Amino acid sequence: MIVCEDLVKIYKTSDIEVVALQGLDLTVEDGELMAIIGNSGSGKSTLLNMLGGLDKPTAGRLFVDDKDLLKMNEAQMIRYKRETVGFVWQNNARNLIPYLTAIENIELPMLISGKAKKQRAEELLGMVGMEDRRNSKLSQLSGGEQQRVAIAIALANNPKLLLADEPTGSVDTKTADHILGVFRQLNKSLGLTIIIVTHDRQLARKVDRIVAIRDGKTSSEILRKKSYTEELAEIAFEMPSAPEETHEELAIIDKAGRIQIPGEYLEAIGIKNKNKIKVDLEDGKIVLRPPQNS
Repeated sequence: MIVCEDLVKIYKTSDIEVVALQGLDLTVEDGELMAIIGNSGSGKSTLLNMLGGLDKPTAGRLFVDDKDLLKMNEAQMIRYKRETVGFVWQNNARNLIPYLTAIENIELPMLISGKAKKQRAEELLGMVGMEDRRNSKLSQLSGGEQQRVAIAIALANNPKLLLADEPTGSVDTKTADHILGVFRQLNKSLGLTIIIVTHDRQLARKVDRIVAIRDGKTSSEILRKKSYTEELAEIAFEMPSAPEETHEELAIIDKAGRIQIPGEYLEAIGIKNKNKIKVDLEDGKIVLRPPQNS
């Protein structure tokens, strides 16, 4: 569904240049439910904006559903944003129009595209468990209910890709768990490709793959050892004697053979504020050591 190769994004303001992405590579399979995590300023929101057609890379290659986003003209980009991708924002003010009811909010993007169907809007409300609040306005809905309506709005024009920017950032843990459950159900029932951008590592309990971004590049992937469905089945039929680590984290090696090593790892072997390290190959293992003169 998504192929990113050597994505670079440089923002220029007066005499200052900010490099938001530094040769980022990423592949997302069709029908995958995954999360992208990273600290503030890591580049994850920049990447999401590019996938959503809201921004363009400075350099690199970006394909979504076999469409080359760097070669699209304005009319093609508008069509892409209407038909291929759906967006769920953290701020509900960007998702919902307050003086419209829940069902009217869902019908609006279909009206703009010239294919409004009340039956389709009713179906979407049912998918997110909000059919009983169809005539409620923004002020009558809780934060979690608003976000579920926002998900239905993002699905109004049958997108192939759903992007969610910190969708649980403004709700409590229980509500966040419910919202993530909605994403998983939509992924399973519709085969929808869903990418959730967040800083919350607890999302690891709900998705099978997490990509960590650091300093504008993919630094590691966190993969579930067993699928989420398999894990739930085991919990239902067994009582595990001890907690088991469900995921493992793998570092990403770029095309030039470079790898990002966390700063705390380097400090642990005595390398601090230095840019040199001794690399040896011993018994099939790559061993990192501080230089002898350090």
